[in-house]
Amino acid sequence: MDQPVAAADRLAHGIRTAFRRHTQGECVARIGRCIELLDERDIWQRPNAASNSVGNLLLHLCGNITQWILVSFSTLDDRRDRPAEFAAASGASGRELHARLASIVADACDVVDRLSIDELLRERTIQARYRETGLAAVLHVMEHMSGHAGQIYAWTKQVTGKDLAFYDL
Repeated sequence: MDQPVAAADRLAHGIRTAFRRHTQGECVARIGRCIELLDERDIWQRPNAASNSVGNLLLHLCGNITQWILVSFSTLDDRRDRPAEFAAASGASGRELHARLASIVADACDVVDRLSIDELLRERTIQARYRETGLAAVLHVMEHMSGHAGQIYAWTKQVTGKDLAFYDL
């Protein structure tokens, strides 16, 4: 194997490993900790009219990861209803939403684990308007999940007044 191919393979492996560690090992686990600490009424409570509830954020993360990873790297139809993710005022329990997110993230990790260098470099259209490489899609999901997970962490701390003890997980 020549050096550029070997380097590309190592880079792809690093991307796959980082994606799984960050999304599944950190964000999903930490969001789970938040769900354990929040009362069910806190899951659908909006901090204010301009903000989303934890429930909305979990629905949104499920929709985003499905669209950007599961649909983008397959022949699945894109059936996402993004406005509904934010319009919901009630619905599934925190545990149910967390389980759904964990399942979607596990599926997304499996997809990313199988991506070839060519698939990471190939451009695709996402949300009918973004022209992105596979790598950009993977990085988008990591960044997007981090931002909304941070909102969930902050809300949990504000509501409960508790240390989330993430490094005890």
